[in-house]
Amino acid sequence: MRRSGPSRIYRHRHGPNRRYGLTAAAIAVFALTYVLIAARELSFIPIGRPAGALLGALLMVALGVMTPEQSFRAVDCSTILLLFSMMLLSAYLEDAGVLDVLARRATACAGSPRILLAMTSVSAAALSALLVNDTVCVFMTPFVLSAARRCGLDPGPYLIALATGANIGSAATLVGNPQNMIIGSMSGYGFSEYLWRSLPAVLAALAVNIVLLVLFFGKRVSARIAPPEPADQIRASGRGRPVEYAVLAAIAAGFFAGLHMGYTALAGVLVIMVSRRRNPADVFERVDWTLLVFFAALFMVVAGLNGTGVVARAWAAAAPSMDFVSAGGLALFTAFVTLGSNLVSNVPMTLLTGPHLASLGDPATGWVLLGFVTTIAGNLTLVGSVANIIVAERAKGAYDLGYVEYLKFGAVSTILSLAAGVPLICM
Repeated sequence: MRRSGPSRIYRHRHGPNRRYGLTAAAIAVFALTYVLIAARELSFIPIGRPAGALLGALLMVALGVMTPEQSFRAVDCSTILLLFSMMLLSAYLEDAGVLDVLARRATACAGSPRILLAMTSVSAAALSALLVNDTVCVFMTPFVLSAARRCGLDPGPYLIALATGANIGSAATLVGNPQNMIIGSMSGYGFSEYLWRSLPAVLAALAVNIVLLVLFFGKRVSARIAPPEPADQIRASGRGRPVEYAVLAAIAAGFFAGLHMGYTALAGVLVIMVSRRRNPADVFERVDWTLLVFFAALFMVVAGLNGTGVVARAWAAAAPSMDFVSAGGLALFTAFVTLGSNLVSNVPMTLLTGPHLASLGDPATGWVLLGFVTTIAGNLTLVGSVANIIVAERAKGAYDLGYVEYLKFGAVSTILSLAAGVPLICM
């Protein structure tokens, strides 16, 4: 990821007092942005996260921390393109019913409530590795609720299995979630190389999560399950066209071949778009433009803070205590990143930590570790990741997934998943 150089401008164009003033301004702007992001919406400034990040970006430029040109260069266009393309791809696959078919077939072999619980987690994890965890939670939540209702099951455990499984599975690849997309751009890792490094830890975490699901919720589900819906009851539009399946396979092949992920996904989207021969305005309307704006602005805010050198000095001071070699240093790093991901959100934590991994040990290991920890940290609380919030919001009216109900499982799952997965990354 290209970084602009405000710190060089500080040294060459400004005296010490001016540099200190700009550093203080950058810290203040970042703190304000952090409050707006972490608090989601404040009563005295009810503007939300995207607008909060935009305000921070504007203040960084207005106060002289960055020039407009530096702010433009700070935006990681590869990440924005990949996220945008995956949103379009998911919209088309959902329209064609491909995602519905994949979800139904992935869970069709469940013969008991406990197997269905495990299959829900496994299905969410597998789909999230390729289709972005937030999207998977959007289309799978109604399916999980429907399956629970048809079978007379308590939907709570299955919603938790969906959210936690989607987060865990998304840690496997560089397209599974937004922070991993950023890591792919910043680290230079290829899709397949990252997958093979992260997969053992992800599988271990998923196994831990499934065992915990059965232990925690085994008594809440009934002993019998109704047979799955016959294939002819699946809505006709839910079968998909051959072109969607072919494009999905081609995109996956392109990722493994090391092609540019953003343009590979975009090429697949355009094949579907052209093959449909109709105006795609309705698909563009479903792109989460506010999320793209949020990311672009956040890149600017973090670059402004990094340019002051404050973050680099902080990491230099912390490096002797946190490393990837000693057990104590690894545990401290894991705890620090987990806590930070839940305080400032996993994307800002990734942006702040990534450039300084080399000071803590092998950066090749550090990138995978950062992606895994920031993602698994999202399972800690109901508001720890956007995927969790999507599940809770989509389930409203059918089931009220509470903060405490989720926390009782999420806290244990997060701690044990990290304990199982982190050592495998550092072996």
